[in-house]
Amino acid sequence: MIKVSDTARKKIIDLMSEDGFDAARDYVRVGVKSGGCSGLSYDLKFDKEIGENDKVFEDNDIKVAVEKKSFLYLAGTILEFSGGLNGKGFVFNNPNANRTCGCGESFSL
Repeated sequence: MIKVSDTARKKIIDLMSEDGFDAARDYVRVGVKSGGCSGLSYDLKFDKEIGENDKVFEDNDIKVAVEKKSFLYLAGTILEFSGGLNGKGFVFNNPNANRTCGCGESFSL
């Protein structure tokens, strides 16, 4: 399962609304792709549909869709949001990551 913190929930709802999505119906799609300083990077976007290879979770009133391949890398992750002057935006606290880059946008196992 992927968990969504309170700060991430608020920001997701705001951004979804701005982009024409409805947090009550639509999904936050979280994934992993090749690239970044550490080898793998996180991918985050909004989606209105789920695919047949998706796992779907709901936490803190946010629906999260993850392709099964990405889920292997993301199980137990907490999605947080860090704002303010030194904020990084969305932050993935991934217990599976052995190494992360300085910006936190990529990782390796």
